[in-house]
Amino acid sequence: MHNSSQPRTNAPSAAGEPVIEVRGLAKEYRVFDKPEGLLASVTGLFNRKSRVVEALRGVDLQVEKGEFVAMLGPNGAGKTTFLKLLSGIITPTRGTATVLGSVPWERTDDFRRRFALVMGQRNQLWWDLPAAESFRLHKEIYRIDTPRFERTRDELVDLLDVRKLLLRPVRDLSLGERMKLELVAALLHEPEVLFLDEPTIGLDVVAQHSLHRFLAHVQAERQMTVILTTHYMKDVAALCKRLVVVTEGSILYDGSLEQIVDRFTSHKIVTLDLDAPPDPAAIDRLGFPCEIRGPQVILRIDRTRIADVLPGILRGQGVRDVSVEDVPLEEIVAEMFRSGSTAGTNGATGAPR
Repeated sequence: MHNSSQPRTNAPSAAGEPVIEVRGLAKEYRVFDKPEGLLASVTGLFNRKSRVVEALRGVDLQVEKGEFVAMLGPNGAGKTTFLKLLSGIITPTRGTATVLGSVPWERTDDFRRRFALVMGQRNQLWWDLPAAESFRLHKEIYRIDTPRFERTRDELVDLLDVRKLLLRPVRDLSLGERMKLELVAALLHEPEVLFLDEPTIGLDVVAQHSLHRFLAHVQAERQMTVILTTHYMKDVAALCKRLVVVTEGSILYDGSLEQIVDRFTSHKIVTLDLDAPPDPAAIDRLGFPCEIRGPQVILRIDRTRIADVLPGILRGQGVRDVSVEDVPLEEIVAEMFRSGSTAGTNGATGAPR
């Protein structure tokens, strides 16, 4: 995915025609401002003021068969709008898109049988019924023959270890249990493309880890094409090799996890564990940005200078242990969000998700 106003990076791809292809896709909404106060509200009934909000700002994307792509961005970045467009729930203001050779918003029967959409905060399972009943309804909707349905259901249920939950009403399940069963329902018809909209939102660490393992396994076994939207770096690191960073409907980066470190940082983090708390003046004389935590010193050193300056630091500070690491991805992406939000992009901000 790429915005024409941003420099493009080389995103990894597989051989063959793209499963998803997007050109200049944009979505705008007209929203009406509601003034405060009784008099202003009455006046507003006759003289309504509106503005245009850009959820997507004309983006391009190609995804090949079998790719697992993460779209990372803060709330309001346009991630969910993008998935709604690709699944045909809404239509664009301008631009084109094809998924599996079909225009999504034409909503042909063939297209709808070949993809699945899972939204972390919306249910496709019937609230008052056991999940087993919803599964049987999906069987009829997608016209899955009985042997295939039972084989696929049993495989997914066992992978997620949720067989004991099938006969309990969905309303009685925890958020993590519901999300596991939502994934089973979405995969029963064996879709070729899977859209995941923040599937781990609100889940505890154990539930997140369980879903990560399941999604990685199923995607690799079926070679599904998957787009995952999230604002959790843990989801990205666990599942995806390709990362698209988006904010306010524009694309800041499209490429690999490894490339993002090289492109957006110029330094490494050097952590020194000392025998005793250091003299702050001595640390200042090193000339690098630093943080002192008791006997531990954290330095930010230009990556091109590490080999030259590290031996001298180690000789003079009574160092017991040292580590040299890249800047954490969370920190890199957070800085990208901040710089992207203040870069002065055209159009209204605060796009709806």
